[in-house]
Amino acid sequence: MNLVTAVLAVLVALTLYFAVVFFKDYAKAQKEGKLESSSFLALGAVGFVTNFFDTLGIGSFAPTTALLKNFKLSADRTIPGTLNVACTIPVVVEALIFITVIEVEPITLVSMLAAATLGAFFGAGIVSKLPERKIQLGMGVALLVVVCVMLAGQLGLMPSGGEAIGLTGVKLVAAVVGNFILGALMTLGIGLYAPCMALVFALGLSPKVAFPIMMGSCAFLMPVASAKFIKEGAYDRKASMAITVFGTVGVLIAAYIVKSLPLNVLRWLVDAVIVYTAIMMFKSASDSKKKEELAQAK
Repeated sequence: MNLVTAVLAVLVALTLYFAVVFFKDYAKAQKEGKLESSSFLALGAVGFVTNFFDTLGIGSFAPTTALLKNFKLSADRTIPGTLNVACTIPVVVEALIFITVIEVEPITLVSMLAAATLGAFFGAGIVSKLPERKIQLGMGVALLVVVCVMLAGQLGLMPSGGEAIGLTGVKLVAAVVGNFILGALMTLGIGLYAPCMALVFALGLSPKVAFPIMMGSCAFLMPVASAKFIKEGAYDRKASMAITVFGTVGVLIAAYIVKSLPLNVLRWLVDAVIVYTAIMMFKSASDSKKKEELAQAK
């Protein structure tokens, strides 16, 4: 068994563990009548659209946050956990596809995947216990960071990558440290795709290599982080199941039927939606603070 095959085997094992934890928790909540009241089909439509474009490199966390927030489909407090749990299986499917079809030097691939996973492991335990206002503020900042990175790429202000398929020495260390930080931040709801793509480009790797690295990073860290969110009960069960089911279908259609689209206009639209959602998160955080002050005054 070569290194990449071993990586895929570990990924499948982690995903099976996550699936057992997730489906057991969902079934228990359903039996006890504790599922959320939002429409399963509306949530599924969100999952299909965002994971379809996720497969094409847009990223799903920020658009999913925008849709859940703006259509009031999920509570702000549970959005970070919901994003991680809901997108785990769709992202694993993406990773399995791209790792097998795009060549990456094994040591570079494995090192960056391991770093992101460890970052998520330490980050999820902290995020799942944060109060709603801190999550709203954190996600507002995270969304603005994502849109800044996306705009930098669209305006040609960041490196566009090189031809390398692997790293060594100082560049490899920088990649590992960078992906560890991105893994931890992802548990707060900041998507890993845009910043990981920026990291890959800045280090001189081929743009194609970004896909297995960023999707593989998410795929490895998400089962670990998501299992923690599930055990803490810090996620929306119905939203997570609907997005998982319909999102996986979206991934398969995007990967095997569509493959590529003229996405420039869509990226600008996503930028606008993300900025609007960040503003709404800050407004919600301000409203939460006022409620806390009123409660203390009483």
